[in-house]
Amino acid sequence: MNGQKLTEVEVIKANSRHLRGTLAEGLLDPLTGAIAPSDTQLSKFHGTYQQDDRDIRSERTRQKLEPAYSFMIRARIPGGLLTTAQWLGLDRIATEHANQSIRLTTRQAIQYHGVVKRKLKQTIADINQATLDTIAACGDVNRNVMSPPLPALSRVHRLVQQQAEVLSEHLMPKSRAYHEIWLDGEKVESSEGEVEPIYGDTYLPRKFKVAFVVPPQNDVDVFSQDLGFITVVKAGEVVGFNVCVGGGMGMTHGETQTYPRLGDVLGFIEPDAVLAVAEAVVTTQRDHGDRTNRKHARLKYTIDDRGVDWFRAEVESRSGIRFAPAEKVAFVANGDVYGWQKDDVGAWHYGLFVENGRMKDDGKRRLLSGLRAIAGLHNSEIRLTPNQNLIISKVSEANKARIDILLDKYGIENSAHASSLRLNSMACVAFPSCGLAMAESERYLPSLIDKLDASLKGFGLANEPITIRMTGCPNGCARPYIAEIGLVGKGPGRYTLFLGAGFAGDRLGAPYLDNANETEVLEALNPLFASFASDRDDNEHFGDFLVRKAVVPKITAGRLIHES
Repeated sequence: MNGQKLTEVEVIKANSRHLRGTLAEGLLDPLTGAIAPSDTQLSKFHGTYQQDDRDIRSERTRQKLEPAYSFMIRARIPGGLLTTAQWLGLDRIATEHANQSIRLTTRQAIQYHGVVKRKLKQTIADINQATLDTIAACGDVNRNVMSPPLPALSRVHRLVQQQAEVLSEHLMPKSRAYHEIWLDGEKVESSEGEVEPIYGDTYLPRKFKVAFVVPPQNDVDVFSQDLGFITVVKAGEVVGFNVCVGGGMGMTHGETQTYPRLGDVLGFIEPDAVLAVAEAVVTTQRDHGDRTNRKHARLKYTIDDRGVDWFRAEVESRSGIRFAPAEKVAFVANGDVYGWQKDDVGAWHYGLFVENGRMKDDGKRRLLSGLRAIAGLHNSEIRLTPNQNLIISKVSEANKARIDILLDKYGIENSAHASSLRLNSMACVAFPSCGLAMAESERYLPSLIDKLDASLKGFGLANEPITIRMTGCPNGCARPYIAEIGLVGKGPGRYTLFLGAGFAGDRLGAPYLDNANETEVLEALNPLFASFASDRDDNEHFGDFLVRKAVVPKITAGRLIHES
């Protein structure tokens, strides 16, 4: 890296013996609820983050106690596809080892919170017993591969799901460390002989995200991914994919060299070129990504530094595949479809709203118990969506009415709980468990939506679909920069308000109000809602309206956000 010093994480990875570190020894230490600082970096590759309860951190410090450490565990679920038997296994783990809830993620996976160290190994082993795993759910590798959440709708969707599963397996790390540490697999005498053919000894400079999408729905937010495959269909057949690269949501407040970015389309490839092109993209980033500054280590910066043309030529050289000109495609929305849908072979699928992805029993709305009852009745599939919701999938005509009864019994039917704005909302976890959180998110967004719903109703916009997303910090886990209303935590009770993104996830929002509290956010949005109600064009979305009226500029590149 031109003589520059590598980051501490790079040194940890190089000395880790292919992700082993001292994890096995640290799990046996009864004197602390934590693991060694270097191992907290390696544990991510195994699907777990060390956290502590920030609600009680100060009090424990006052009492001279160590923080209340626990672990978040994330499962890898390509395309979000689960059998009902797997769901029941995950449900049991939530009640036995975690905090009585399952968190649906924005990458079609699940995660647990509140797992203490003494239960960590058993929890991961139980996830494997449920025929799933946590390998590469986090860390500087390719993470969970996303695909359209309802592949049963058509043959095209089913083929794309298969592609996602194959690519996920292809990009898996090959180290046996996971099996040794968590599953008591046979230990190799020396890890020096192990080879990571795609990642190399120090893996990638930073995390890497891949998604497949089937237009016109952009439910996976394909342009936010490091690598995206946009399905091209002709005469009902998948003829190939437009390949886009360089998306990424994270940035750092006050550092203008960091910014969210939407991916660039390199061109079109045929289906049999997917693995070769994906591997070439990954290895190009492996060899040219910045390992001296983790804030500059994502693929988006590699591409902006070197240029799209250079990157395309490098991928073509490594893969032996020439990109053809991109095919024309169009997207209409990046949200989920709710309620009952029927597929091309006559099965039914119910899109279920799960606010901010939190599956738990809360008063009369008993999501965890309700899904347990439905999964016990319905021996088929549960599908996780990229918007923190789920689909009860492949339901027979006979079971459809029985599931309707259970949805009502457990208080989880959609219409009783969700406005149009709420149905198009997402939030990250933030407090109390995320160490990066600067402001509330999951615990706060529902009450803010209550207030915004009242305002929208007053302007006759109660049924208007508007995307709203909130994160507790600028890392962008809930993809707020491509929501029509995006709120990014700046400090306790304070947010940067972004406006004007595309309803289909194809345009970034622009910063409109900085370091704003709730009152300031509501005061800013109310007149904009009023203007939208009276002056919009037919079928015009809120974000498009704000750009057309020059309320915010049209952001054509992420680095321009700081100039708006």
